[in-house]
Amino acid sequence: MHLLNGQMVLKSYDFGLGNQPIGHKQFEGDGKTPEGLYFVDRFNPRSRYHLSVGISYPNERDKAYAAQFGRDAGGDIMFHGRGPEGRVLAPRNRDWTAGCIAITDNEIEDVYAMLQPRTPVMIYA
Repeated sequence: MHLLNGQMVLKSYDFGLGNQPIGHKQFEGDGKTPEGLYFVDRFNPRSRYHLSVGISYPNERDKAYAAQFGRDAGGDIMFHGRGPEGRVLAPRNRDWTAGCIAITDNEIEDVYAMLQPRTPVMIYA
């Protein structure tokens, strides 16, 4: 994961994804991380994963795709730290989340401080 200012890389992070890390998130509960352009839309200083930054998943396209199958696209996708749960799970399985992007607690403190609402987030494999 790279944190950019324009095209300059400010910092790079190792990260974990959803527990089914291959492919774009399509439905609630599929364990995948969404791919595409999203935006920072919320901050949670009381996250059970230390701190978290929410993104605008699902967008209208994601919702429409899931609706074709009579399914829900899911939601509540975040960049977050590990917190107590992640400190247990991450050493055993790099991709341990339900679809979020996990970095260390120290790293989420940096990311949390630097991001602002509506910051674009590009997620791709």
